[in-house]
Amino acid sequence: MNILLIGSGGREHALAWKMAQSPLVDVVHCAPGNPGMDAVGPCFDVAADDIDGLVKLALQIEPDLVVIGPEAPLALGLSDILRARGFDVFGPSKEAAQLEASKAFSKARMTKYGVPTAAYGEFTEAAPAKTFLRKMRAPYVLKADGLAAGKGVVIAETLEEADSEIDEMLSGKFGDASATLVIEEFMHGEEASVFVITDGEGAIFLPAAQDHKRVGDGDTGPNTGGMGAYAPAPVVSEEIMSRVKCEIAAPMLKGMAKDGMPYQGVLYIGIMVTAEGPKVVEFNARFGDPECQVLMKGLKGDIVPAILVAATGGLKGNEEAFEALLELEDFQPAATVVLAAKGYPGSYEKGTVIEGVKQAGALEGVTVFHAGTDVADGGKLIAKGGRVLNVTASGATLREAVDRAYAGVDAINWPEGFCRRDIGWRAL
Repeated sequence: MNILLIGSGGREHALAWKMAQSPLVDVVHCAPGNPGMDAVGPCFDVAADDIDGLVKLALQIEPDLVVIGPEAPLALGLSDILRARGFDVFGPSKEAAQLEASKAFSKARMTKYGVPTAAYGEFTEAAPAKTFLRKMRAPYVLKADGLAAGKGVVIAETLEEADSEIDEMLSGKFGDASATLVIEEFMHGEEASVFVITDGEGAIFLPAAQDHKRVGDGDTGPNTGGMGAYAPAPVVSEEIMSRVKCEIAAPMLKGMAKDGMPYQGVLYIGIMVTAEGPKVVEFNARFGDPECQVLMKGLKGDIVPAILVAATGGLKGNEEAFEALLELEDFQPAATVVLAAKGYPGSYEKGTVIEGVKQAGALEGVTVFHAGTDVADGGKLIAKGGRVLNVTASGATLREAVDRAYAGVDAINWPEGFCRRDIGWRAL
């Protein structure tokens, strides 16, 4: 079969790399792809948010399956348009993708379906938002309602800081994404990410992962799109995972289906493991980035059958068969370290030269996924984004995986880049 994969980041490189290993797959086409994905299969210069261009491309190459990686095309309704054209698509409808595209929509659904989450309020004006804020306790969690590239959440330690942030957000700090603001109570506990592959009825649960959102060691500094991840995350015990399945995933999938927007694709459940049990921090409508990288690296089995059945239906009652194909019982601990451009998540320099990526990828257990790279004249690899490379490794233990990942980092020569040096610290 032929697959068309939409996206150009580290998540999509990891998906392309993994899917290409399936005996079911002949070729993985990527749009727009990146220099790393170009080594997996042909890449087409069509942006992930160019809906008309992507539809034309799909009609041209006629893939057997379309896999949509990032959130933007999902929020724009690409899956609906392609399904209407007769394509099998891995990715939720525009309506269902609102679970990520709108924090207010997501919180309303959780409230309706009885899913445990933080108390909240939504606002479009500063005065009522500040009044509500004074009913909460510090620290204060403020979220842009819409998509903000993983940077739309601010945790303010004081009322003064929170008031200022309310003014900035509602004045367009994140553009239209923060025209509506969600304020939540701060939940105490440890965060983790659970991923559910689903056709809207049946569900396959992948090993839990843990992301590192803050830019600096020890979880300091501003939030980013993610500076590294590891799996499995020991904070999600069998008991916690069971509660996630019963108290969160089951009512969400059942409720979405009952309300006429069945969820197909992968549902990202960001949870906080609190003293009362797991509560939802957020839902996303796609694989996490960089969690996807560690999941694809650690999975020994074939991911394609699970993705295909989620796109076409028939998973309910057959979960064990697809779990066996994934070889979930043999998942290998994995870790990924994000190499980012100095200055990220603020302003950073583009066009700097990166060397040693092939040498890093040749180390035992190491795979380097490209995220924000390009090729300059003369064939040199250069940085063109904030998060540039995902140095990913698996091992017999998490310690071995982390050590291998950092050995890969140290093999790369990029003076203008930096990384966190404590990925996996909570588990280790």
